[in-house]
Amino acid sequence: MARINTNIPAITGQVHLARSTRDMNQTLQRLSSGLRITRGADDPAGLIASESLRAEMASIAQAIDNSQRASNVIATAEGSLAEVAALLINIKELTVEAANRGALSDEEIRANQLQVDSAIDSITRISNATTFAGLQLLNGNLAYVTSGVSTTYVKALDVYSTMLGDASYMAVKVSGVLSAQRGQLQFRTSQVDQSVTLEVASNRGVEVFNFVSGFRASSMVSAINAVTGAIGVSAAFISATHPQSGVIFRSVDYGSDAFVSVRALPSSTGAFTTVDSAAVTRQRDAGRDVIATINGATTVGTGQEITLNTGSLDLRMKLAPQFGAGNNTSFAVTGGGAMFQLGPHINSTEQTSIGINSMTASRLGSVDVGFLNEVSTGGAYSLVAGQCSQASKIIEEAIQQVAVLRGRLGAFERNTLDTNMNSLRITMENVTASESAIRDADFAVETAALTRSQILVNAGTSILALANQTPQSVLALLQ
Repeated sequence: MARINTNIPAITGQVHLARSTRDMNQTLQRLSSGLRITRGADDPAGLIASESLRAEMASIAQAIDNSQRASNVIATAEGSLAEVAALLINIKELTVEAANRGALSDEEIRANQLQVDSAIDSITRISNATTFAGLQLLNGNLAYVTSGVSTTYVKALDVYSTMLGDASYMAVKVSGVLSAQRGQLQFRTSQVDQSVTLEVASNRGVEVFNFVSGFRASSMVSAINAVTGAIGVSAAFISATHPQSGVIFRSVDYGSDAFVSVRALPSSTGAFTTVDSAAVTRQRDAGRDVIATINGATTVGTGQEITLNTGSLDLRMKLAPQFGAGNNTSFAVTGGGAMFQLGPHINSTEQTSIGINSMTASRLGSVDVGFLNEVSTGGAYSLVAGQCSQASKIIEEAIQQVAVLRGRLGAFERNTLDTNMNSLRITMENVTASESAIRDADFAVETAALTRSQILVNAGTSILALANQTPQSVLALLQ
């Protein structure tokens, strides 16, 4: 075939040369960018998967930053609480010293009171001044807000964590199963028939009493109540209007750990018989822990206190002694708390919340024992007023509250935030590897492809040159 109008070999060479040039250009683009996919046409399905993974990587990276920032917030609050704890310990020391009234002058006690006042003011100042990027941490700004709490049944309530999600509030219903009880024993006689030496004890302490023959129940009640603070046992008439009804001994505390023990020592010449509420002869009787259900979950408390710790609600409450079977109370958590976004997706399962109650002096303490600001000058339990014993109880309660909060914040930082960051970093590593496998160029493969493309381009160019020379052979026919 000797045609000159259409050079088929040249066209074929051009097609293959164009293809080789395109492959070489694509390889050069991958090598220069480091990416296998630079546009949708390179790999449409791979691009879709890669973009999804890139979005997830960005979310995970931000979740790690969120967790780190949350850890910084908690560390800031806990650092200030450490100083509050040190101040409370100093107040406790000053209170114990002031109680040594036989060795201290009034001027020294007033000097202690001045130090106590200064420390209490500092606690409130620290609570008001502890901030993180303008966010108040210890003044109650991060405490949960509740409504409808019955003061008749609920004596104390601490909400540590709750997840409201998209709801505007969380309803909490508490139903009584068994009420808390104190240990109690009864002496159903109006007086001691024979001289007896009694050992009266509880979980708090023990005291020995010597009652002679004919010692009346009324005097027995007075003798025991005079040392109630030391031994943790109180006494009263079985029938309040009839002293002849006998004496009932009760432990001050409630719960299974609280007990009352009344026994005659072997050195006694007479017997002393006590019975429990069922008239069974006993020398020792323990109390009972409260049992209740919270939103349908049964919980056995400790004394009067019950706790609930679920993924959506973590709280502690102190119930009134009369709260038992047939009693119900409800309230709602309407907001508050510090909510942290710890996961890459915005939903309640990847969020967590923690409440930080106010640490001001007017909030440290309890309704039962009093509050820390009442230990200041002019307060009901100041040192100069001689109320060292009650002041000490308030301070111990405040120390316990601060210690518990510090422990909860520390556990939250260590077990929630730190582990969350570790988990997210592992997830980021795996997701990044997956995205890289889809989108990044493999230089070993691409350099081999470049070598092949360069050879094909050079060969194609040479072949095209030969193909263009082929039609010239027809000139020989014209000679």
